Amino acid sequence: MSDAPTPAHLRATPAIDADHPDVQAFAREHAQGANERERAVALTHAVRDGFRYDPYRIDLSPTGMRASTVLANGYGWCVPKAALLAAVARAAGIPARLGFADVRNHLSTERMRETMKTDLFIWHGYTELWIDGAWRKATPAFNLSLCEKFGLHPLDFDGVHDSIYHPFDKAGNRHMEYVNERGAFDDLPLAQIVADFHTTYPGWMPGAELHSRLEQADFLADVARETAPGADRWRPGTTARP
Repeated sequence: MSDAPTPAHLRATPAIDADHPDVQAFAREHAQGANERERAVALTHAVRDGFRYDPYRIDLSPTGMRASTVLANGYGWCVPKAALLAAVARAAGIPARLGFADVRNHLSTERMRETMKTDLFIWHGYTELWIDGAWRKATPAFNLSLCEKFGLHPLDFDGVHDSIYHPFDKAGNRHMEYVNERGAFDDLPLAQIVADFHTTYPGWMPGAELHSRLEQADFLADVARETAPGADRWRPGTTARP
């Protein structure tokens, strides 16, 4: 794949549905700025903070992973939020594609750790935007209010530098490690993501008992409880668990 943008990076797809009326309306409302860089920055922060991150509500169906579904639901996890940013960027005339990496997340809820049986998040999604002659990585997953509760540095995007997760949180504890770069994709590689999730996270898949218990839980409530003052919050490398 050439590193320069192609017509595919402005085209609507079933997952990156840049032609959806709601996606186009969102792009018109939020793509504000004097130049393309400013508009890309505005779109990134609008997607990041306008839709809460919720890893308890994962729907791996084509509809569940669609950009416009995040708009309809008001929430999403990293991959569909990245698809939404790509979609609204394309709707605003900014070439965009999806990027993926495997990351080791040292900060998650007890319920997530119980379900996943690992702190390795495969196919972590972000968006690459073509700005001023280069691809820039933007990661819109964690909304600002969630970062504040978790004691994380928010992932701001300036359109000049890549915006990827910080290795440490505000307290100096390990937060995120990028362990495997999967590369950039013009469209969502849904079939491969689904296959790999079934292999890596059998308890997270529909039909599994842990999946049902996760869907019935409240991610924000778990975050609030585990980040409350005095909470004995577990971190990898420690012996205490919540």
